[in-house]
Amino acid sequence: MKFIFLTFLLLPFSVLSQTDFEKAEKLFAAQKFLQAKPLFENDLKAHPNHLQSIEYIGDIYSHTKKWDAAVSCYRKLKTANPQNADYQYKFGGALAMMANDANRLRALTMIDEIETAFLSAIKLNPKHLEARWALVELYLQLPGIFGGSESKATRYANELAALSPVDGCLSKGRIAEYFERYAVAESCYRKAIEIGHSKTTYQKLADLYQNKMNQPEKAKAVWADYNKTKS
Repeated sequence: MKFIFLTFLLLPFSVLSQTDFEKAEKLFAAQKFLQAKPLFENDLKAHPNHLQSIEYIGDIYSHTKKWDAAVSCYRKLKTANPQNADYQYKFGGALAMMANDANRLRALTMIDEIETAFLSAIKLNPKHLEARWALVELYLQLPGIFGGSESKATRYANELAALSPVDGCLSKGRIAEYFERYAVAESCYRKAIEIGHSKTTYQKLADLYQNKMNQPEKAKAVWADYNKTKS
């Protein structure tokens, strides 16, 4: 009886000793974002300068596509620690998504800040892959008069290739696909498959066949090849 009582006392103690932050982290990892958010907010009430909680809340806003709120969180982070490359990248990414939803005139006013954030991320972390991917997309989609160009996108695709051959192939395939050079894109994606063998590499080639080249049978064959690699 005494043993059972002691066990009863000890087990709840380990649960109760968990902080709001620790419980929120577990919920976030399980993608239970709406349950995690108030716990991170509770943690911030107790520790107003806890940057990890601010980052998690920003990530929750990003997952739920509340870009204005995400930008606000990431702006706080990069202001508090301007030397953190990921803070710069997340700020630029959220701002880019916010611009995508804004009217054209407002979006154009955000371009410089978006570009600066991604470039800052690379300067702070020369191996930052995601920031280079973001710049590839930015320069592809921006009109030339506002700084977009294939040559700029290609520059960062080449940098990706130097850091990660599979990302280099995928980004060069993305550029070729954007400009409707589908045979070149196909070659790049096939090379990415040879290097990486990841689901993403097969997905890019299958999507190209299905959505751009109107060759659904080839798309099916790509997925059949992928399934063989997993069997």
